[in-house]
Order: sequence, then structure tokens, then C-alpha cells
Amino acid sequence: MKNILKIIGTILLIIIIGVFILLKIIEYRGNHYYNYLETEKELEKKYSQLGEYKVSFKSFEADNDVFKKYEIWYPTDLENSNEKYPLVVVANGTGTPASKYKAFFKHLASWGFVVIGNEDENSRSGESSSKSLDYVLKLNEDKKSIFYNKIDTDNIGIGGHSQGGVGTINAINNWENGKLYKAMYTASATSPFWGQEGELGTDWAYDVTKINIPYFFIAGTKHFDSGEAICIEETSGQGISPLYAMEDIYSKLTTDYKVMGRLVNIDHGETYKKADGYMTAWFMYWLKDDLQAGNVFFGNNAEILTNANWQDVKINK
Repeated sequence: MKNILKIIGTILLIIIIGVFILLKIIEYRGNHYYNYLETEKELEKKYSQLGEYKVSFKSFEADNDVFKKYEIWYPTDLENSNEKYPLVVVANGTGTPASKYKAFFKHLASWGFVVIGNEDENSRSGESSSKSLDYVLKLNEDKKSIFYNKIDTDNIGIGGHSQGGVGTINAINNWENGKLYKAMYTASATSPFWGQEGELGTDWAYDVTKINIPYFFIAGTKHFDSGEAICIEETSGQGISPLYAMEDIYSKLTTDYKVMGRLVNIDHGETYKKADGYMTAWFMYWLKDDLQAGNVFFGNNAEILTNANWQDVKINK
């Protein structure tokens, strides 16, 4: 009996150790997801990897119980440089504050951006993104701050995932400082279906017809994002960001530059990681004048058009 118990105990110990190791591997891969992305094309691979800049981080208490903190990732060289850096504001997904997006922020900052977020778990109104922008611009004017005169205020972008996509659009449209943004990006933005009365509610609504800056928006083809519904009138089978909704948004956008696409066999929770390379390229082109990055999106040989990781791509230029 003792031997049996000993064997059972050994097996349980092996299982516990195995689970612990597996969880650590999953955690490591999550924190270094950019090293494990399966890329197909040259520019997709280039911009999915870490950039050349070492990255530092600072956190500031927010005078707001909802936003809690403003968190900024930035190129370490900023502290001893006279260079100005473009800025990207990130709107959080539902229940996913900036502190859970650390690797995502780090990746973008490694390409030479100052990136700011906060701890708001319900970002859809755009208010917390607006406040984040105000805060970092205040630091840019504070002679005691390491960010003093380091923000390129002519090159500011904004992006968000899921509810953060709604927050991104509303931050641009509904807040005074929204006019400062030069380019935008959303991943799996919650579709207009969910912004109706009787669904999630009208505080989830947004108006894409007001957008007048370059807009790149993406989603996944798997079920949680795409759903089964083919129009907004259907009351069942609605995905978070279905194809019909994306195509409707694309048709309503009057901005001069718009790009949409869906990631093949990727679902809602992974779209922002899988598209990270092309999101980075989008901001590199619009905020840093990186012409090579523009080859992803523009011209007859735009890389995204022939990338097997993408489908349902539409480009108006």
C-alpha cells in the first residue's frame, strides 16, 4: 500500500511540475510573441520583429480611479537625446488594461515610438485615451520631465483592440484633442450591431463617416470574430467583427486612405498580435515617413494583397 501511495505521489508530482513548466512556456511565449509569429512575407517578417531601439518604461498615477495609471513605453535613447519621437495612444480591450499589453507596447516602442496607455477596462467612450493624450502632451511641456520637448506632436497615432477599437474611433470623433491624430488602426473592433439599443447599448456606438485620417482596420476569420450573420438585421449568429460589418464600414469611410483585411484562421483574442507587424508598418509609414513600410499597403504590388495570412483585403489607393 505504501509503495502504491508513493508511486501515486510521484506521478502527481511529475504532473504538477509538468503543468508548471507548461504554464511558464506559455507565459514566456506570450511575453515574446513577436518571436513566434508565423510570417509569410518579407515586410511582414521585418516589422513583426523587435525594432532597433532599446525600450524603457515609466508609470504615472492618474488622478482618476478608473484610469488608475498612465503607462508609457519609450525608446531608452529618448532620455539623452534631442530627437523628437512620434506618439501612439493605445485604447484597451475589455478588461485588458495596458499592464496586460506589455509586450505589445514594448514591440511598438522598439521601432522608435513613444506609446502610452492606461488601466481603463472600459475604453469605449474614448475618454481615457483622450486623457492619456493630454497627459503625455503635458509631460512634453514640463521642463522637469524626461519627455520634455521629446514628442513629435505633428505625428500622433491611435489604435485599439476589440472595445479599444470603439474607443479609438470615439477618441478621434468625440473629444477635442481627437483632431491631433494623424493615423489610426483597429483590430477586431466591436461591430455597430453591438452598439444598438437592446444589445450592448448605444454607448458602444460610433460614426465612421466622421473619420478623415488614414485608417487600417482588421479582424479574424474564425468564429468569435466572424460569426455567422451576414447583415446587421440578424439577431443571432453575430460575431464581434464580422465581414459584412467591415465591408459596410469600408464603404462608409470617406478618408483618402483606407485599408481593411482579415487574418486567416485567427480569432478575436489573437488578432492584435498576429497583425502586429502590419500595424507597426502602418504607423511607420504615416508617422515616421518610412516609405518601405508603405509597400505593405500601396501600389499594384502591395505586400498584403498577396500574403496568404490575409484575405478580404480592400485598399483604396
